[in-house]
Parts: sequence; structure tokens; C-alpha cells
Amino acid sequence: MPKDFWEAEGEGRWLPVNEAAQALGVSVEALRGRIKRNTVLSDLVGDKRVVWVSEPRPDTDQLTDRLRSDSAALISAKDETIAALRDQLEAERQAHAEARRLLMAALERIPPQLEAPQEGRESPGPTDTSTGAQEGTQRRSWWRRMFGG
Repeated sequence: MPKDFWEAEGEGRWLPVNEAAQALGVSVEALRGRIKRNTVLSDLVGDKRVVWVSEPRPDTDQLTDRLRSDSAALISAKDETIAALRDQLEAERQAHAEARRLLMAALERIPPQLEAPQEGRESPGPTDTSTGAQEGTQRRSWWRRMFGG
């Protein structure tokens, strides 16, 4: 097997491409792409391509465990935040419904101050008789025209 500085960095072994892809957890095509880009150490032995697969260091396992526990803590914090936001949203919805209920109750108690104009009363503004408007026709106020009253 070829011996160079890569091999000296850690424990490992030379594996055929198929076995190396399985050991690294990637597809054979992905590993061949890495070989072409020279991002993995490989060599030809006879007519077969072999790839250097280094063994994980013991501290790598500890780091993996730490990352798993950290991600579990983050997921737990996310779930708590989502639950708190759901509670807050429900409280806001209830407060909004109560405010609407109170507003409707208040509007029902207010007596109608503005009544529709009665026939026979003249409007306070001038009537336009030059355009052929009928006498006695009243002009509707702006708020009645706007709100359909």
C-alpha cells in the first residue's frame, strides 16, 4: 500500500471504493467525485482504486455525543418556545373576542342620535333649482352618502 504523510496523521486503512463509500456513509458516486477533486486520499493498486479511510478518534465520539445532547437541548427549548407562543396567541384571541363583545354591547346601548330626514323638512343647505331639481327634495348629508344611511 502507498505510504505518505496522510497515513501518519491517524489510524486508518486502505479500502476499495465500494467499502470506503459505505464506511464514510456516502454514495459511491459521491466518493468518486471526491477522488476526482482530490479531496480524499486514493491510489491505484493494480487495476483497483483504493481510498484511505481514517478511523475516528475517541474524542470524535465525545464530540458527537455532545452535539447530540446540544441539539436535543435546542429542540427542547424550541418546543417550549412554541408552546409559550401558542398560549400567548390563544390569550390574545380571547382578549380580542372579549373586546369585540364589549364593543357590541356598548353600541347596542347607544340611542340612535341621528335619524333619517323626514319628508317635508327642508335641508339646511341650499337646493339647486336651476338644474331642474324638484322642490322639497332634500340633500343627503355627506356621512349618509358615504355610509349608505
